[in-house]
Amino acid sequence: MAFWRMSSRDATGFKFLFSIVFIYALMSAIVYSVLHMKFISPLPSDAPLERFSEARAVEHIRVLAEEIDGRQEGRPGLKEAATYIKSQLEMIKERAGPNLRVEVEETQVDGSFSMMFLGHSISLGYRNHTNILMRISSMDSHDTDASVLMNAHYDSPVNSPGAGDCGSCVASLLELARLVVDSGWTPPRPVIFLFNGAEELFMLGSHGFMTKHKLKDTIGAFINVEASGTGGIDLVCQSGPGSWPSQVYSQAAVYPMAQSSAQDVFPVIPGDTDYRMFAEDYADIPGLDIIFLLGGYYYHTSFDTVDRIVPGSMQARGENLISVLKAFTSSSRLKVASERKDANNDMVERAVFFDYLTFFMVYYPRRVAMVLHNIPAALFLCVPFFLYMMDPRAHPLLSIFWAFLKGVVNHFAGILLGVIFPVLFAVIRLFFAYPMSWFAHSYLAFLMFIPCSFFGLLIPRAISDRVSHSQGVSSKKIMKEPSDEARFWGAFGFYAFATSAYFFAGLNGGFMTFVICISMLLGWIAFCMSVKSYGYNSIKSPMFYVIPLVPCLLYALYFGGILALFLIEKMGMMGAIPPPYGYYLADVAVAAVIGIVTGLCLGPVIPICDRWLAKSSILKFLLHFSVVMLAVSSQFFPYSKDAPKRVVLQHTFISAGGNEITGSSYDLAVIDSNSMEFIFKHAPEVAEELHAGPSFSLANAEASPQEAWLALFPISCVVTTNGRFSAKGNNISERYSQFPHLQTHKPQTTYKNGTRRVHLELSLGSLEEIWVTVLNITGPLSGWSFADGKPPAPELPPGGPPSYILRLSGNSGEKWNFWLEASSEEEVRVDVAVLDQRLDEETIHLKGLFPKWSDVIAYTSFLSTYFF
Repeated sequence: MAFWRMSSRDATGFKFLFSIVFIYALMSAIVYSVLHMKFISPLPSDAPLERFSEARAVEHIRVLAEEIDGRQEGRPGLKEAATYIKSQLEMIKERAGPNLRVEVEETQVDGSFSMMFLGHSISLGYRNHTNILMRISSMDSHDTDASVLMNAHYDSPVNSPGAGDCGSCVASLLELARLVVDSGWTPPRPVIFLFNGAEELFMLGSHGFMTKHKLKDTIGAFINVEASGTGGIDLVCQSGPGSWPSQVYSQAAVYPMAQSSAQDVFPVIPGDTDYRMFAEDYADIPGLDIIFLLGGYYYHTSFDTVDRIVPGSMQARGENLISVLKAFTSSSRLKVASERKDANNDMVERAVFFDYLTFFMVYYPRRVAMVLHNIPAALFLCVPFFLYMMDPRAHPLLSIFWAFLKGVVNHFAGILLGVIFPVLFAVIRLFFAYPMSWFAHSYLAFLMFIPCSFFGLLIPRAISDRVSHSQGVSSKKIMKEPSDEARFWGAFGFYAFATSAYFFAGLNGGFMTFVICISMLLGWIAFCMSVKSYGYNSIKSPMFYVIPLVPCLLYALYFGGILALFLIEKMGMMGAIPPPYGYYLADVAVAAVIGIVTGLCLGPVIPICDRWLAKSSILKFLLHFSVVMLAVSSQFFPYSKDAPKRVVLQHTFISAGGNEITGSSYDLAVIDSNSMEFIFKHAPEVAEELHAGPSFSLANAEASPQEAWLALFPISCVVTTNGRFSAKGNNISERYSQFPHLQTHKPQTTYKNGTRRVHLELSLGSLEEIWVTVLNITGPLSGWSFADGKPPAPELPPGGPPSYILRLSGNSGEKWNFWLEASSEEEVRVDVAVLDQRLDEETIHLKGLFPKWSDVIAYTSFLSTYFF
């Protein structure tokens, strides 16, 4: 009952708290509808032909993801997809009017090169990958004219139907190509639609185009369409070189979705796209990398189906693409490669840009940002002089500076505590609950961590009030108003210095804190005016401060919501770090990010509003609410069909001599914070099939050696929490007559300088659905017949010799013939891993025992070792 017997000031504080909660709830609902495209009306399949239709595009996805059985390299479905795409393009070509020249071609690409990926240096060799290309131009255009490239890949990862990644991308471009032809529009410059068939194998299709195709030097701009989920925000994640592509997008996009700060975050994300081949590694073509961000639960899983496509996403994407495509083709800055080198100065400058809830876009060059983003810091430094000149006898200049500095420290402490408290609560919760209980229920993460983050934000004011009270009432009366003014300018200074620091760090964002600074100034003016009208102690005064901040706070929720939702959905595939740290990683990461987002969204209102909110009764309420939510969240199961747990099941065979199996095992790995013990507890039939037993402990289990996961390299870095279980290999010889085998096919060549060249032949046996072959070469390797004869930088495994990694792919029954050059007579060791997508009956049965809330990536790996 004591809780309800509160003072009038506490009651006023709670009224203000619930008013703020209502405002933020309303803004959150708006942001949710924007992020999930609720305001977009998809057009039906019978929409006018001069309009992009989501329904027509979704029909292409349905064919690619449902009617075609698997578009993975090595499977028949990939060729079926290429046939379907080409047939659709031929149909579009037949409908072209006399004003258009339409060309359709199918090309086979091959090559080899080296690259860095996830911090690993690897070489890749490939052959017989299929690209489908359509070129649409006016009848009076020439083959050498500058053109715009639209790129999407039609292959999908192992075990996934690939509706989002990247059936949605292919469908978008097919509908876009139809729209170009049927709308009667004559492109001022040629448009090239490239459907490449090998992006999932490290951008091989785009590499083949950029190194071999006759039109590669005519590309003046490109748009790469990608998917990291099944819809929602279609964000420009990369733009460049220079600012021209983002400027075109900002002016043309119907529903702009672009943040220059995404380019600061993207390099940290473990992944890559074809953008790299076009704009960085093999050319400097200006372009955009546009990616579906939400629906990451299904990314690279068997749940990536057509019914998961977020309604409205395809419509918004299509309308953006056609508008931006028209802008690119009409631009005078569209140049071929040779002209672009001469005009390189125009491509250097970067820009700051952001969209406001997809309604409009703000864009300005970095040279403008140099002025704008440093005005708040300059203003912060000038205000003390202004206040001193207004009334020199009120406070000494140094005391004003000191008060402002304490305000900066005070606000920084609140922001820091707003991150520390969620992290602390996340760690405490894991003592009595499973990790990631919020994974299948993302709202739980916000309900758990926002209140305790808010609690942390208010702590500095609560401590300050307690200290002020202990100094006596008279002192409090004298210092009350100047203290709040110092708090405001301290918080303003914090965001001002953050904006300047972001700029001088050479990053592309900073607009969020800049907008906060401008909005806080408007709010401060409104607050000062309301104080004159209603008085300092009226609750109306802080509301007048909050109201001008609403547009900024709405954007902060939009910006932070994208970040938080993307992280939550992706935590299921971020890899499992061995215990004990791996147990806490996901919860700590999500808690920290939500703490940062809370500070971003609530931090601007704290300097003025904390006077009403930093009451002991409100702090107790927030603390109690956080504890209750932590307890309630522990009752939720982490996974569901809408948020599956990812499991890797590898049936490993050790082969020798091309026709002999010497060993067989199941290698099982999880790639999030809940270990195999979690799987076996909730799926005892799996444990029974693997003979794990009810007392299975990961600490006592046999771990898979790292070399067992060679077929996944370098993705194998995410399967560090794994185990090895016995398996039968009796029937494998009945399925295959020959296994992969490496041997010399002619005598080695010895040179005068002591080097020797070993001529090898790799046969992949009778395997039928090969995804990739990976070679790990150790020894005195000095050269080989791949990647211009230069091996990549060696891998340096702990306790092992330097090794060189080579990935080979290509749907071909032909043998691989190549040579290795050694600098001495020391033996060269070659470990070979072949990933075959076909499963035997025992593995199919085992996969079927896993629960419905899991996604099992199952395949067969053939390992063998040779010395030369």
